Amino acid sequence: LTTVAPAPVARPRVLMIGTALVTGAVVMLFAGLLGIYLSSRAAAGGAGWIPTEITLPLTQPNVMFLTLVMGSITIQWAAYSIGNDDRKNAYVALGLTAVIGVAYVNMAAYLYTLTGLDIDGTGVSTLIVTITGAHIAMVVGATIFAVLMVFRALGGQYTSRQHDGVSAAAFFWHATTFVFFFIWLILLFSNS
Repeated sequence: LTTVAPAPVARPRVLMIGTALVTGAVVMLFAGLLGIYLSSRAAAGGAGWIPTEITLPLTQPNVMFLTLVMGSITIQWAAYSIGNDDRKNAYVALGLTAVIGVAYVNMAAYLYTLTGLDIDGTGVSTLIVTITGAHIAMVVGATIFAVLMVFRALGGQYTSRQHDGVSAAAFFWHATTFVFFFIWLILLFSNS
């Protein structure tokens, strides 16, 4: 008498669900921060909202946005590659995504030196630093997530049958890019 082993039980997508919940919370945080910014700006009458000693250049945020878009492409490439058991391309794509995250943080640090923002506890300067600083923290988190997925992929934990970690990292990176689009739109173009 031969018995057939039952099919393996599909593992629930715990990491993907957890990432979706965290991403939802972070998106709500930014919706609240941008709402505070817009309501404060409306209460100030719009004109003269940003003091003259603060400059918000467009070149660096544009490059930062394009950098995040490139990161979305590379991390999606990693998710696609690991889903097709193409480990070499997955490693390259995840590594490139981590480098792109570091490049974004570098450009953000340079942008802070150009703006003249001063954290004095009140006013528009503190609000802008809060919004942009929280986004930098989000990008750092997304970069760390990508680096962790590199190590887990190198350890052989992800295959075409089980690749939810890389997909979750891609989801969070896409949300990071999405959030920056609204920061870029509201902080820069509503004031130019």
